[in-house]
Order: sequence, then structure tokens, then C-alpha cells
Amino acid sequence: MTAVEARAQADDAVSLRAWVAVIGGAVGCFMAGMNVHVTNASLPDVRGSLGATFDEGSWITTAYLVAEIIIIPLTAWLASVFSIRRVLMVGTAGFVMFSLVCSIAPDIGTMIVARALQGAFGGVLIPLSFQLIVTELPPSKHPLGMALFAISNNVAQAAGPSLGGWLTDMYSWRWIFYLQIPPGLILLAAIAWAIRAQPAQPGKLRQGDWGGIAAMAIGLSALQILLEEGGRKDWFAASFIINAAIVAVLGIVAFVAIELRRADPFINLRLLGRYNFGLASLMQFTFGAVVFGVVFLVPNYFADAQGYNARQIGMTMIPYGLVQLVMSFATPPLMRWTSVRTAIIAGFAIMALGCLMNTHLNLDAAANVIVPSLVVRGIGQALIVVALGTMAVQGLEKSEMGSASGVFSMVRNVGGAIGIAIAGQFVVEREKLHAMRIGEAVTTYSQAAQDRIVELVRLFAHAHVERAAALHDAAFAPLRQRALALIDHGVHRDALILAYSDAFLFAGIAMLACAAASFLLRGKKPEGNAAAPAPRNSAAQSMPISAPKT
Repeated sequence: MTAVEARAQADDAVSLRAWVAVIGGAVGCFMAGMNVHVTNASLPDVRGSLGATFDEGSWITTAYLVAEIIIIPLTAWLASVFSIRRVLMVGTAGFVMFSLVCSIAPDIGTMIVARALQGAFGGVLIPLSFQLIVTELPPSKHPLGMALFAISNNVAQAAGPSLGGWLTDMYSWRWIFYLQIPPGLILLAAIAWAIRAQPAQPGKLRQGDWGGIAAMAIGLSALQILLEEGGRKDWFAASFIINAAIVAVLGIVAFVAIELRRADPFINLRLLGRYNFGLASLMQFTFGAVVFGVVFLVPNYFADAQGYNARQIGMTMIPYGLVQLVMSFATPPLMRWTSVRTAIIAGFAIMALGCLMNTHLNLDAAANVIVPSLVVRGIGQALIVVALGTMAVQGLEKSEMGSASGVFSMVRNVGGAIGIAIAGQFVVEREKLHAMRIGEAVTTYSQAAQDRIVELVRLFAHAHVERAAALHDAAFAPLRQRALALIDHGVHRDALILAYSDAFLFAGIAMLACAAASFLLRGKKPEGNAAAPAPRNSAAQSMPISAPKT
């Protein structure tokens, strides 16, 4: 063994404390990510138990997302002021405490406030998990670390509706929050042991980028509220949505302007100007929109088009989580055998295939069609999360990793919020369009419609009825109305299924566009053993990996 190889092996060694810190961060990320979707399948039960209306119940999810989307970009700055250890411990402790409050909430007001605070404290766990991977592990271990990050993110999305639906059906929705307390306490112990204490720097509070923080908080929260409430309030027909849109635009524009002009911004948006990081962030935004949108669509499709209950919906999501668990660990070897960019291209192409598998849905397309497509998408999703995160941070200095993790997580969550809003509204509008088109052919003057009315009238009457009497006799008018109502229901059901098919087609096209854009990423195929990079202290290591060869 040469001296260079020996030094490379020494640099690649990872202590037990570092692994515990990284795994603990992944557990925290899993808990925070799962909570975004954990109440999706059980919202009707929660609303009924707390005496809430549909609009009030929707804020159970909205409050969590608004708080989380604000705190994620702030996390790196908070860690630089108080240290990663303190921020993680306070975040975990607050998350556990407000999980308990959610579990015992007596009314909808308490639940909404508790969910907002749960999201605020839990939001720090997502970017800090990413930051621990890229700071505690050497570059050769980043793919494995990204695999853990992929598991904590992807499996959480599948586990949320599955676990929430199963617990609600078997016990009570309150157990959704009870079961988050034990792992939270274990995480607290792991953080206390694995991450060494560092002195706080309270002086940074006086020099804080408070203008940028305020603009970001106002702009992103207004955007989240706009996206969550827009569909329920008929979008810009409501003055509330118009005002939210104005506040969102002004806040986000002010936030970007302040961060780009300030010498020491709380989050470095200039990183988006780095070629690989900027392009990867754009794809991360699109990927987040599709993933969150599809995770939103699938349970709704099963409930609306197939009549599944919460437990059945949860069970159908299990294969989606399992395949991502396996693929997240299989991706690092695949990246070594091929290249990071190849894994990204393959991931987006497979993700697109999984979406396009659902473009011809019909009444028989239940678990036999959706679950196989979920499995295919799960394979692609795991490849993307692991490989895209690895590619994005190539060439970035350690001092930039805090901002990088905040920006990368923020664009995914913002993309996800926009994806959910677009998916919901897209299905509504396409259903109207398809219902109108189908309705043009299904009229009382068409031969096929008249034949169907006669058939239904005879069925309802339990007797043979003459055709003319079934269509015109006043005695059969109530039965004709029932027949017309049933036909109308069938028209809207078919229109809804076609609308879901269109939504999956749109998602597939977006993933194909990302697959094409992936060819523009600058990377290189690992030469020899990817686990033996140049020593971290060498001059070569400080050069961006993505730099073109001379």
C-alpha cells in the first residue's frame, strides 16, 4: 500500500459518533417528512372527532407545511448561531412535545396551533440531516449518506399515508402522534452523545439578516397559503387569494433582492449560480412538484374513483416504500459501476415510465394498475434522490454546505407545495372538460342513452316495461329521474378517471424533460475505485469535481 493510498484510507475512515449523528439525522428527517402526509388518509376522522369543517380540517396540513417551509431556509443560519447540536436538540424536543399536544388536542384550534409548532420545530431536522451527511462523512461516503437521506425522505412519503390510515382504522387517529414520541426521545439521546457541543455565537443575532428573514417568512408563508387555499376558494375569484398572491410576490422578490445584495446573507442564494448546483436545484424543484403531486393524487384516486377506505389506501402504498428502501441502498453501487449522471438520467426516465403507466386508467384500474406503477416510480425516485443530491454538492466547499442544504430542501418543498396545488386544480379542471365532452354525446336524444334509460327503468321497476312507456309515461317519471341521475354519475366518474390519466401524463412529460436536462450536468465517470478519492487536504480535492478536463 502506497503512502497516498494509506492517507486516503485514513481520510475515508468514519467514527462511530459520526455514523450515529448521520443516522440520527436521517431518523429525524424521516419523522419530519412523514408528518407532512401522515394525516392525509385520516383527515375525515380527525375532522369528525374535533368537530371541524372541511376548510378547518385542511389547515391541519397547511399549518404544518407553512411553518416547515419557513424554518427550512433558516436552519443553516440558526446552526451557525447556536450550533448544530443545540438546534437539533431543541428542534427534536419541540417536535416531541407538540406531537403530544396534537395527540390530546381537544378542539380544532388547538390542533392547528400544535401542528404549526410541530412543523416549525421539526422543519430543522430535514436540512440538518443533509448537512450532517456532507460534513460528517468524506466524499467517498456521500453516496451511502445520500442513500440514508433518500430512505428518510422517500419512505416517509409512503409511510405517512400507510401508517396514518392503518392506525386510524385499527385504533384512533390520536395514535398517529403518540407513536412519534418514543423515536423522538431516542433521537434526543443519540444527538446528545454523537454531536459534540460547540460554543454559541449570540453576537450573530445582532448582525442578523432580519430584513431577509422577514421577507422570506412573509413571502413563503403567503405562497403556501395561496397554494393550499386557492382551489377551495375558486382561486383569484376570491379577494383573500388575490391579496395572498400580492403578498407572496412582493415578499419573495424582496427576499431574493436582499439576499443577493447583502454581503453576509442568512442563506446564500448565489449558490444557484453554480452550474451543477443551479441546474440540480431546478430539477429538484420539478422533481419535488411531481413527487408530492403524485403522492397527493394516488390516495385521492383510490378514494374518489375506486371507493377505498383509509386502511386500504395505506396498504396499497406499502410496496412504494419498500422498493425505495431497497433501491436507496442499491443506488451507491450502481453509481460506482456507471456514473452519478447516468443514475440521474435513469432515475428520471424510470420515474417518467411509472407516471406514463397510468395514462390509460379505467374502472378496472385499481391496485392491479396503480401499485405496479408505484413500484416503478419508487425505483426511479430512489435513484434521483441519492444521485441528484450527490451531484449537487460536488465542488462545493464545506463552509457552503449549510446554505446548500437549506436551498436544496427549500426548492424541493416549494416545488412540492406548487405540485400539490397544480395536481388538485388540474384534476378538477380536466374533469369538467371531460364531463362536458362526454355529456355532448350522452343526451336524451341519442339512441344509446335512450336504450340505457329503458334498461334502467326496467331494472328499477323489476318488470318488463314497454319502450315508449319507459321513455314518456308520467308514471315512470321518478324512475327516469333515477336513471338519468345514475347516468350522470357515470359520466362524472368516467370524466374523473380521464382527468387522473391526464395528470399522470403531465407528470410523465415533466420527468422526461428532467431526464433530457440531466445530460447537461457536468460530471465524470468514477475511475477505478470510487471509494478512494484524492486526500481531502490535497489541492486536487479543493477543485470542483465538475470542472472540465483540460
